[in-house]
Amino acid sequence: DASGTRGYLDDLWEFNPATNLWTWVGGSSTVPNSSGTSGQSGVYGTLGVPAAGNIPGGREEASSWIDSSGNLWLFGGYGFDANGTRGDLNDLWKFNPSTNQWAWMSGSSTIILMQNGTTYGQPGVYGTLFTPAAGNVPGSRVFGNSWTDSSGHLWLFGGYGFDANGAFVMLNDLWEFNPSTNLWAWMSGSSTASTNCGGGPATCGQPGVYGTLGHPSSTNVPGARDTGNSWTDSSGNLWLFGGTGYGTSYSAGIFNDLWEFNPATKQWAWMGGNNTFSNSGVWPGVYGTLEVPTLGNAPGSREQAIASTDSSGNFWLFGGFGSDANGTEGYLNDLWEFNPSLNTSGVWTWMSGSRTVPSSGTGQHGVYGTLGIPAIGNVPGGRDNTASWTDSSGNLWLFGGQGYDASGNKGYLNDLWVFQ
Repeated sequence: DASGTRGYLDDLWEFNPATNLWTWVGGSSTVPNSSGTSGQSGVYGTLGVPAAGNIPGGREEASSWIDSSGNLWLFGGYGFDANGTRGDLNDLWKFNPSTNQWAWMSGSSTIILMQNGTTYGQPGVYGTLFTPAAGNVPGSRVFGNSWTDSSGHLWLFGGYGFDANGAFVMLNDLWEFNPSTNLWAWMSGSSTASTNCGGGPATCGQPGVYGTLGHPSSTNVPGARDTGNSWTDSSGNLWLFGGTGYGTSYSAGIFNDLWEFNPATKQWAWMGGNNTFSNSGVWPGVYGTLEVPTLGNAPGSREQAIASTDSSGNFWLFGGFGSDANGTEGYLNDLWEFNPSLNTSGVWTWMSGSRTVPSSGTGQHGVYGTLGIPAIGNVPGGRDNTASWTDSSGNLWLFGGQGYDASGNKGYLNDLWVFQ
């Protein structure tokens, strides 16, 4: 926070690219104490009613969207409820930049003790598949994937959280939220965890059903996962890449698979990457030649990367923790472009950054150059858990994350980058 105290933050910031200035616009500048596990409680107000005093509690690993009116939406994550209890949340919030006010829109303002006293969260209420209903709500979760479709509806997939029975597990459920009706609908995937995990009462995530590469089917569904990456294409289809979770079996690893979901047909299609894990649990990247799109190119397995869509409808993927060209795992700083219109399944192009990490568990240091000056040799250091945006000109912005600075030191970063 402002005092250098580490904890769960609830501060909201605005950055203006025209002036290159940050503005603190909401939340607290401090956390309550120096324990490293504290954060401000949420102030929920009245459901559906914006107010100047409303604010989500301090949290991390939430999901977010921008709707067709430019409002910001926030769901879940790990943090603090209205009573100051820390756990996994399933609250949905809307922020209106024109009024600078938050409104609590769905989910619970409190979290409850689940699973024999070991975890806190709310179970999901799924209702009937494809059917919006007032009582429906996703369970508490972290690291879910999110999209906004061409109709302005919000979509949420997977993450690590609570199923309909209150089991705490990786999820593969897909949800749609309609901001005009304020209703959730369960659209795909399973409402419960699997118990077919190799014996005993343990629960695990549901495996994926891949079908045939490039062919949509009503039975296809990605395996349960978290920390993946997501894009929306120019036709409003939803795309998903990588993350950590379950492939075609009940063993887990880090993915490099690519999926497309068509909201009109309500069908998934496996579009690229592998549907199994290698012996090491990851697949190395196939980089090809820098800036040359080539069939067969593919990013390596990774989690906690960042993804953006540019003004031409191409997808961009940066960094994360995963596998380089040699199958060595570490903090990546490679930048990829995916053109969904090339070939039948799209084509990947390696655009910037390194194809290798120095050694297992490490990452390349950043090359910063001169503040505010673009240069070919500039590149952020290897990192994961980075925040990202795409501006109105289609430029890609990165902020912070955990990774490597200019000197090769690893820690929490607050550097801001733009890629043109």
